[in-house]
Amino acid sequence: MNNVRTVSDTKRDFYNTHTRPINSIYRRVVEELMVEMHLLSVNVDFSYDPIYALGVVTSFERFMQAYRPERDKDSIFEALCQAVQADPKKYQHDAQQLQALASRLSAQELIAWFTPDSPPREAAELQDAVRAIANNPKFKYSRLFAIGLYSLLELADPDLVKDEKQRTDALKQICNILHVADDKLQKDLDLYRGNLEKMAQVQVVLEDVLKADRKKREQRAEDKGMVATPPPSAGTPKDDVPSGS
Repeated sequence: MNNVRTVSDTKRDFYNTHTRPINSIYRRVVEELMVEMHLLSVNVDFSYDPIYALGVVTSFERFMQAYRPERDKDSIFEALCQAVQADPKKYQHDAQQLQALASRLSAQELIAWFTPDSPPREAAELQDAVRAIANNPKFKYSRLFAIGLYSLLELADPDLVKDEKQRTDALKQICNILHVADDKLQKDLDLYRGNLEKMAQVQVVLEDVLKADRKKREQRAEDKGMVATPPPSAGTPKDDVPSGS
């Protein structure tokens, strides 16, 4: 009997958990991330690690940055994780731990973190995860893992990731340590960065549309107010008012 969950199972669980409608512009973003997480969760070679968690959290936050209503984002993320039978709090905790670590390190210190011989003292507690990746010949690489690595570098040295050569060299060093194919990782990150730029453009257009819509609503409200409260007239002369007697 085949008990492997299907994409349909995951989507059904997601929409049963998050019952509010999702803005159409972002529905594709959510469903693509959901399918990617699902396919990894049912892969026998996949194993959760904090870098993957950071990739999931960062990808969600970046692409959903301008989502409205903002209060729905937490519910969407929680439903996303629960739909693949994962703990959203664990993803967020592990991602925050890595973000805090990377923010305190330079790029070279971060690269040293991946080296089993001399990890920074404050990163020692995460060395087991890194060692497990490097020593696993069946490690299941994913685009979300690549985004996690990129996010670490970006936090450690924002200027480095803007320089193509420095960024490429740093990622190659990390890939060599982890025994991950750097050409695939570089292609995935190029696509990720390109999609971020496209989403930023969409968000600018969306904001312009929302501003124009707000102005129209304000104008309509103003026009209605003018109709509802016409300017006072001179009124009927007192002498013309019936006395009522």
